[in-house]
Amino acid sequence: GDIGAADSLATCFSHGPVDAVFHAAARAGVRPSISEPASYMRVNVQHTASLAEAMLSHGCKRMVFASSSSVFGAQCTGPLSESAPKDRPVSPYAASKRAAELALYAACATSELSVTTLRFFTVYGPRQRPTMAFHKFATMMSRGQPVTLYGDGTTARDYTYVGDVVTAVVSAIDRVDGYAEYNIGSNSPVTLIHAVEELADALNVEPTIVHLPDQAGDVPHTWANPAAARQALGLPSATSLKQGLRLFARWFECSGVR
Repeated sequence: GDIGAADSLATCFSHGPVDAVFHAAARAGVRPSISEPASYMRVNVQHTASLAEAMLSHGCKRMVFASSSSVFGAQCTGPLSESAPKDRPVSPYAASKRAAELALYAACATSELSVTTLRFFTVYGPRQRPTMAFHKFATMMSRGQPVTLYGDGTTARDYTYVGDVVTAVVSAIDRVDGYAEYNIGSNSPVTLIHAVEELADALNVEPTIVHLPDQAGDVPHTWANPAAARQALGLPSATSLKQGLRLFARWFECSGVR
């Protein structure tokens, strides 16, 4: 169904009491948002507000909201805590996720809704959609094609394994205490070129790399400070990139997905 359609939302809640909602429905991706900003605002902000309204009307008062590290913009010079500024988004996608956070904060302030916002830092792992970087890179490598990188490869990301994300969501789902927000990352930024090398090693291939100019909307670095999340949600240590990419490579090779 469509998260923006009232009848679809009503159907979701019609099968019996709903204790909590994990809200991950959104238009994703920085680059497409640049050419379709209105669509991103409609789906990611307006439809989020509609979901919160529907939840309350059906007696559901707990939400875990999937947000993004992109809300911090391009300011990263060290590990980012939850209190770091979030007023300089560099893409419509980032702006839409921050606006959704604020809409949910307001909903919590004016109702009995409790929302736990989890800001995910560059999630990867098995079953990721084919348009995501590691999946695209793995496909290129497996076909013997050059891997295309935007920029010189020195941009860095705090890569977060999908299993760690699932653990965070499950840990947050029972929280009932107004609005809270946590950064979910590994606290270990890795350059793009090193990440590609780790992926190639996991796939046992020798990659050919082609560099293209930087793209609009990309930030040079991301780096999470997950201390608050680990303390509040009782999260274990993060999965290393090497380990996570080996798990991804095993899935990629066995799945037949290319």
